[in-house]
Amino acid sequence: MTKTLTAQDLADTFDAFNRHDIDAVMTHFADDCVFYTVGGDEKFGNKIEGKEAIAAAFSAVWGGMKDAHWDHHSHFVHGDRAVSEWTFSGTDGNGMRVEAEGADLFTVRDGQLVVKQALRKSRPAFKA
Repeated sequence: MTKTLTAQDLADTFDAFNRHDIDAVMTHFADDCVFYTVGGDEKFGNKIEGKEAIAAAFSAVWGGMKDAHWDHHSHFVHGDRAVSEWTFSGTDGNGMRVEAEGADLFTVRDGQLVVKQALRKSRPAFKA
């Protein structure tokens, strides 16, 4: 039987992001998933491959921004594609704050996220 991913599954994932609960976040990620970050050296940002590496990357964001939060998130799923929209905010250890709208474009296979392409408005950090 083929599993399906729902908008509620994505909402639960983002609620887990906001709790900084890595086990709950990774529930719907496939073992062979790929994450394209919002920034990096390549035109697609950086490419992180595999569930363990992606979990480490997410955890590093929380380590560097103790107040990292994805607010006003909304989601939809259509077949093997899904979209989440959100507003990210967080303050780094130097007191510089990021607040910007963004979206994730997902590819879904058998109810699991296999590609997460993160996109975020380019807004300079400001002193918190």
